[in-house]
Amino acid sequence: MSSVALKQVGFAGLRVPAYGAAPVDGALAQAAAAELSDSEIMLRVKAGDDSAFDYLVQKFRRSMVGFMYRMARNQAVAEELAQEVFLRVYRSRESYAAEAKFSTWLYRIATNLALNHLRDTKSERTEVSVSLDEPDEESGRSVDVADSHCTIEEELLRRERMAQIRKQVEALPERQRMAVIMHKYQEMDYREISAVLKMSESATKSLLFRAYETLREKLKGLL
Repeated sequence: MSSVALKQVGFAGLRVPAYGAAPVDGALAQAAAAELSDSEIMLRVKAGDDSAFDYLVQKFRRSMVGFMYRMARNQAVAEELAQEVFLRVYRSRESYAAEAKFSTWLYRIATNLALNHLRDTKSERTEVSVSLDEPDEESGRSVDVADSHCTIEEELLRRERMAQIRKQVEALPERQRMAVIMHKYQEMDYREISAVLKMSESATKSLLFRAYETLREKLKGLL
């Protein structure tokens, strides 16, 4: 792979871009100039262009870590799972066929990995504690940044509301939780979510409807 922004990891000698590395100038400039889609860039990875892989990692890293954090509720585990996703992407490069959007293929890999992790660690997990000051993976800011116009009482009530919402999202059945996270936090549409979960759009809408109905019932009085 390219020598730009790389680090050695213990996966059969595979090298992947380091998180937080500087942009890959060549791949980024070429992709912008050619206006390539993510699928087309992945096809370049398949053809042996490792700088294209660096570009995809840097583009999707934050959102992937955020997705995994919302599933695992542990920053270190989220980083490890996100890296494993990109390792699997690289290892699967030769079989990539661009039959769906790259992001759909990527999140299908991530979803399978996250579900396997949750099932494998189910007996080890204790009740989730929600941090009111955890940073958002996209912006780096606290999700619950106080509004300077709020009174102390209003801010406490808002934080309690956010904590209750997160707690109830985490309590949803696995597939409903996945769908809500992709829909609400990753801003994926029904078609994208259905492709990731390998469900019809109507089944996906039904899944989300049931999830949101459960949340409305559990959060009655807060919403």
